[in-house]
Amino acid sequence: MSSRIPPMVALLALTAGALPCAALTLDFASPAKVTGSRVEPLASYSLPIGPFDAGNVATKLTEGPLDQSAFRLGEVEQTTLQLLQPLRAQVTAAGFKVLYECEAQACGGFDFRYAIEVLPEPDMHVDLGDYRYLAAERQGPAGPEYLSLIVSRGAGAGFVQVTRVGKLAEAFPDLTASSKSPLPAAPALGTSAQSLPRVPAPAASAPSTSGLGAGLLAGGAQVLEQLEFPSGQSDLAEGDFPALAALADWLAANPLARVTLVGHTDASGGLEGNITLSRKRAESVRQRLLRQYDIAADRISAEGVGYLSPRDSNLTDEGRTRNRRVEVMLTVLE
Repeated sequence: MSSRIPPMVALLALTAGALPCAALTLDFASPAKVTGSRVEPLASYSLPIGPFDAGNVATKLTEGPLDQSAFRLGEVEQTTLQLLQPLRAQVTAAGFKVLYECEAQACGGFDFRYAIEVLPEPDMHVDLGDYRYLAAERQGPAGPEYLSLIVSRGAGAGFVQVTRVGKLAEAFPDLTASSKSPLPAAPALGTSAQSLPRVPAPAASAPSTSGLGAGLLAGGAQVLEQLEFPSGQSDLAEGDFPALAALADWLAANPLARVTLVGHTDASGGLEGNITLSRKRAESVRQRLLRQYDIAADRISAEGVGYLSPRDSNLTDEGRTRNRRVEVMLTVLE
């Protein structure tokens, strides 16, 4: 290992096999832990290989086993470039050719981040104004192998997402840590963080329609709790959400009322991008209400304020999660 790189935590290792293809070892510059993983035995994956431009990100269609894992690095003082440089060196030393590399603004900022697949918060945190991306390819023993990295920082920690496609992903052993800095054991290959046993959460109950209405009539904005948006997307996830049912019931009981949905984000990234994202998410909720509950379009409007009205601290993962929300406020009651 180069003397220029400080003692590291071993992340991943691959023995290439019979053909003369260099082994790949990725090491982090500080203690790290696995925070989330997505594993598929066979998948089609659109690998981003260009910036966001004219409404799209250029991609390369790849196929094969897929492993996408997120890692949190503690006590990080390095810049995102300093975090990425040693990883890039290891990737190229293993025979990979870099297909595309960019930093936040050159990638397309907010638009690039939300056009690509990223594991959800808090597993993978991406600061919209401070991240770097790299995509690479090599010819492996059984065909092409692909790898991409997303590196970002937040709240004194570093975040790295590693995506592997092809035989590269299939051949990786379980993630392990060096003896210098023991790490929590990672999910075994073929499992994901989402599939691990969990303590069942209490069943969500629908908010009281009368309680929601009382809050609206009092002039306060009401949070539509437990709404879900897929990682990297502004569209509301499919499913039934009790908060929307409660709002629809109240609107049905008050046919002259009009409301405004207001989207909010955390403070990661620039204000303009966050306002755009918050407005898109509020509009997605509006469209769901119109479609699912047959509400007249002129009774609901959608706006976004980005991170300008937090309800919790933006210095913690929990606070940022609470700040990402959609609220409803009464605007007209004739």
